[in-house]
Amino acid sequence: MSEKNLPKKYREYFYEIIFIVFTAVAMIPVYYLLITTFKTPQEATNAPLALPKIWRFDGYAKAWRGMNYPNAFKNSFIITFCSLGGTLLTASMAAFTLARKRNKLNTVLFYVLLAGLMIPFQMSILAQYRLVQSLGLMNNILSVIFINIAVNLPMSVFFIRNFIIASVPVQIEEAAVIDGCSVLRTFMFITLPLLRPVIATLAIMNSIGIWNDFLTPLMFLQSQSSRTILLEVNANVGRFNTNWTDMFPMMVLGVLPLVLFFLIMQRHIIKGISTGAVKG
Repeated sequence: MSEKNLPKKYREYFYEIIFIVFTAVAMIPVYYLLITTFKTPQEATNAPLALPKIWRFDGYAKAWRGMNYPNAFKNSFIITFCSLGGTLLTASMAAFTLARKRNKLNTVLFYVLLAGLMIPFQMSILAQYRLVQSLGLMNNILSVIFINIAVNLPMSVFFIRNFIIASVPVQIEEAAVIDGCSVLRTFMFITLPLLRPVIATLAIMNSIGIWNDFLTPLMFLQSQSSRTILLEVNANVGRFNTNWTDMFPMMVLGVLPLVLFFLIMQRHIIKGISTGAVKG
C-alpha cells in the first residue's frame, strides 16, 4: 500500500518521519564538526563520530589566540556591516526610482544593472586589482567594502524593485505627497518601512556571502592587522598537514556570529510574511 492510500493522519506522520530522517542525515557533518572541537587528535582519528571521553575546551582558547580573534572579528564585522548597509540603502533607493519612474531611461538602466548578474565576479579580478591599486586602497578595508557593494547591488535592486511593484501600493505614496512630503521623505518614512521583509531576506543572503568571502580580502588585505576571520583560518592551515582538532574550533568561532545573525533576522522574515499574508 502506497502512502497515498494511507489516512491523512498517518500520511502526515509518514512525511514527518521522512523529514526527520533527512534532517538527521544533513546534521551529521555539523555534529562531526562540533564534537571534534572537544577531542584530542588521537580520538578524532580513532573514533570520528563517537563522543569524546573527556570534553576538552582548550581548543577554543587556542583558536582564539592563534587567529587573533578579536581583531579578525572586528575586521569581518566592519566589512560585513558597512557592505550590507551600503548595499541595502543604495539598492532600495535605486529600486524605488526604477519602480516608480517607468520610462525608457530607467528601463535601460535596470537592464544594465541586471547585466551585472550575468558577468562572473572572477572575470573582473584583474581590473579590480588595478583600480584599487590606482586609488591607493590596498590593505584598506574600504576596497573590500566598495567591491562588495558593487557585486551585491544588481541582485538587491532586482528583488527590491519587484517587491515595491508587487507589494507596496502607490496610493500610499501619493497620499504622502499630497500631505506635503518630498520624494526623499516619502521614501524614508513611507516606503522604506514597508520593505522590511525583502530587506531582511537580502540582509541574510548578502551577509552570508560577504562574511564568507575569501577571495576579495585575500587580494586586497595583505597586512596581518587587516585580516578577516577566513584569512586567519587560512593562515593557520598547515602547509603539508592539518590538525583538524585545532582547525575546527576556528571554523566554529568564525561561523557562530553568522548563525546568531541568521536567527535574529529570521524572526523578522517570518513576521513580514505573516503580516503580508493577511489583507484588510
